[in-house]
Amino acid sequence: MSFLQFLVPKDKKFFPLFEKATENLLRTSEALIVLTTTTSAEERKQRIREIEHLEHSGDNITHLIFNQLGKSFITPFDREDIHALASAIDDVLDFIHGSAKRIDLYRIEQLDESIPALARCIHDGAVELNVAIKNLNGMKDVNLVKEACVKINSLENEADDVFNKAIANLFDNEKDAIQIIKIKEILAALETATDKCEDAANVIQGIVLKQA
Repeated sequence: MSFLQFLVPKDKKFFPLFEKATENLLRTSEALIVLTTTTSAEERKQRIREIEHLEHSGDNITHLIFNQLGKSFITPFDREDIHALASAIDDVLDFIHGSAKRIDLYRIEQLDESIPALARCIHDGAVELNVAIKNLNGMKDVNLVKEACVKINSLENEADDVFNKAIANLFDNEKDAIQIIKIKEILAALETATDKCEDAANVIQGIVLKQA
């Protein structure tokens, strides 16, 4: 056990909830990958329903974190950081859910390859968030936390590139103005999900700096 681990005992209230939140996000991102890659209409409907259910589960976890924050005198790190981290994770879920709903409501049958590419960026970011949270508790492995945050920042940059190229391609090749609006909204929701994932990573990096 490192000296830092000895000084920072493991939290038994907030981190179990944060781990539930990131595990729920991970399952949601896995459902998003299936949704954006399957050719089966029935499979797509099932994954949309699954994402909606997981988004509601995420809301419940976020509310539990906020409730715990309201009744806890001592917290493992700054109260505003707890609030910001929970909100950022919840925001990723919201934008995944928003993109899934748009795919459903807009009746998009064929998805451009940029959409599953963005879904993979979100999933990879969720994987790294899960790693960061598990190793942040009690400062188990600060290096792994830092590495995960760096990877999330890189994934957000990758998502920006995918989004910008997809928008350029959309305007170059799609002649239907309504279809352009529909696809652009889906792409924007997915790209924003990666932004929110980076927001969560930035909060985590700030927590590490404060604990150092």
